[in-house]
Amino acid sequence: MANSSTIETLLNHRSIRDFTEQQLSEQQVDQLLDAARQSSSSMFMQQFSIINVSDSDIKKNLVAITGHPYAANNGHLFIFVADQYRNYLIGREKGLDTKLLGETDRLLGGVYDATIAAQSIVTAAESIGLGAVYLGSILNDAAKVVDMLNLPRLTFPLFALAVGYPANSPELKPRLPKSLTTFNDQYKIPDNFDDILDDYDKTLTNYYATRSTNNRSETFREQIDRHILSSPKKRRDLYKVLRSQGFLTEA
Repeated sequence: MANSSTIETLLNHRSIRDFTEQQLSEQQVDQLLDAARQSSSSMFMQQFSIINVSDSDIKKNLVAITGHPYAANNGHLFIFVADQYRNYLIGREKGLDTKLLGETDRLLGGVYDATIAAQSIVTAAESIGLGAVYLGSILNDAAKVVDMLNLPRLTFPLFALAVGYPANSPELKPRLPKSLTTFNDQYKIPDNFDDILDDYDKTLTNYYATRSTNNRSETFREQIDRHILSSPKKRRDLYKVLRSQGFLTEA
């Protein structure tokens, strides 16, 4: 197998939740944003935007919404937005009927583009010794985030991304085996699904019990059960917020 520093970086990915106080330089932020801009884009509509967050009040509110101090304590914070408003403005110049921009297909296009761009930033950041963590928890109060960021219709805040200098390097978290996540030609759960999951439960339980911080006792099955049965209250309002932002118009 050929050596590749990029593949090595990807295979050693771990979420960093504890950053030093050192801030990213303007040049570093610009480089990361350039990496995001060059990412693949569905139909080349470039249907996402990135908001750099430095305002202390916004960060304080994001900590309250997410429950995570690293929403404020990081080297730089990006928020990724699915954005069809810019394309709406372009279409409006010629008086086009822009209703398609609010349909699910175009919302998903914004999700694709933003997610791919964000992962480009993570890979670029890790390649220069920085760390990162996603915060999907900004959706714990999506309506408030929309208001804080002054987001227009046909936009929606998807997640935040905190980047910075790692204060420590956590152990590599074991993932599900490929036999449960990768199939050939058709979707097919293996016949020995329970046995494979039993082994993974043991591996993950051992990881949680022996890692250097935030030890706990939990299997993967228990973790999934917990998320199946509970969700932050305001996440139940996401459909309403998406509709109020002008999306899911065919519903």
